[in-house]
Amino acid sequence: MASNTTQSLVLQVVLSTICSLSLLCSAFTSQDYANALEKSILFFEGQRSGKLPANQRLNWRGDSGLSDGSSYHVDLVGGYYDAGDNVKFGLPMAFTTTMLAWSVIEFGSSMQNQLENAKVAIRWSTDYLLKAARSTPGSLYVQVGDPNMDHKCWERPEDMDTPRNVYKVSTQNPGSDVAAETAAALAAASIVFKESDPAYSTKLLHTAMTVFDFADRYRGSYSDSLNSVVCPFYCSYSGYHDELLWGASWIHRSSQNSSYLAYIQANGHTMGADDDDYSFSWDDKRTGTKILLSKGFLDKNEVDFQQYKSHADNYICSLVPGTSSFQAQYTPGGLLYKASESNLQYVTSTAFILLTYAKYLSSKGAVASCGSSTLSADELIAEAKRQVDYILGDNPAKMSYMVGFGDKYPQHVHHRGSSLPSIRAHPDRISCSNGFQYLYSGSSNPNILVGAIVGGPDRKDNFSDDRNNYQQSEPATYINAPFVGAVAFFSSHNPSH
Repeated sequence: MASNTTQSLVLQVVLSTICSLSLLCSAFTSQDYANALEKSILFFEGQRSGKLPANQRLNWRGDSGLSDGSSYHVDLVGGYYDAGDNVKFGLPMAFTTTMLAWSVIEFGSSMQNQLENAKVAIRWSTDYLLKAARSTPGSLYVQVGDPNMDHKCWERPEDMDTPRNVYKVSTQNPGSDVAAETAAALAAASIVFKESDPAYSTKLLHTAMTVFDFADRYRGSYSDSLNSVVCPFYCSYSGYHDELLWGASWIHRSSQNSSYLAYIQANGHTMGADDDDYSFSWDDKRTGTKILLSKGFLDKNEVDFQQYKSHADNYICSLVPGTSSFQAQYTPGGLLYKASESNLQYVTSTAFILLTYAKYLSSKGAVASCGSSTLSADELIAEAKRQVDYILGDNPAKMSYMVGFGDKYPQHVHHRGSSLPSIRAHPDRISCSNGFQYLYSGSSNPNILVGAIVGGPDRKDNFSDDRNNYQQSEPATYINAPFVGAVAFFSSHNPSH
């Protein structure tokens, strides 16, 4: 028996070594990734605001925010709550929409029976963004709900009685960052609907152009215009130049209008093209823009875009140990680590960027240049896979950070609707302060927010499954959105066990 055990252990070590050196082994099957894809999209139904449709699948949710905007004589019903609260923040909602659309653009062919659900998730947001952009000339509505008041309550969206104040940016109080991101979202979505709904696609693109012109002509940060309403919640720390370049890049990709190409060529140097930036998020678009524009250089050899390929390479090389420009931090278990709060947002966006760049490179037989060495598309895919697999449960805790995926996942998610009894289970209203008993309860959330990816573990792979620890236990739309594209890729490109 002892010798058999020894042989078995030796075989496990050998197999594990082979797996670590290649893509031959996988902790998950293609079906697992397809399951994760379905759930990552389903999550958005739990974040919906407005009148829910008859085919709503997360049926513990009900209608909410049905009079949003009415006291201002504008219809702002719909859209998404960004995370575990009941506010509709325009900047992260627009970024979420851009990333959902980009996921479909690059990896929609791998989504199979989930493609329509992904489009529905995008349209739930773009319908709202169109209303926000088209209701009042020279303005863009960017938020519904007072976050300071909202955070003093723990209540279901269906019971909301906090002020539903409406906030906008305008020619007098500009918000180039949120407006240009909204333009990017509408332009990216216009590509998604180009074939299936050409009229809607045209409307999205024309609105994107109008909103971008407003963002560019009346320059300023929305943080300066709206102050404590958006800060510190979604303060624009990176300024607005990155969004202007990002917005122009998406409109150019959608429209192929040469004036946007000229805008990129004329303004790139002053809008972040020369910066080597090492994160990609709802706030900072520089890395995403470089990846997006590098496609122009790879596809058409547009020499003006060569700088974007070089900077994209610098970012990619910074992620991979062993390259001369490596500078990323990883937990002992192998998770990319950027911040103590909502770290997985950087992991999902980075995984998506790695896969998208790998796609662009492999289509042209190109590589990423890292000083004297290079990285192949396969190496980028392998790094993305490590991050995706960690989130899904291949980690030291053997825990999935996607709610409802696998056998072990977070039970105490920092999310009002999920943590309070549903209106079906408890039809009577639960008031603002009475909800806190559920926040502080040790019980598992009664409603499973299927597909939600939480903030994630700390720099030592430790995770506190605690509703009060919002840094680790709160989900957000912008964590999930890029993950949709990543798991779509692996659902049809997963190497066998």
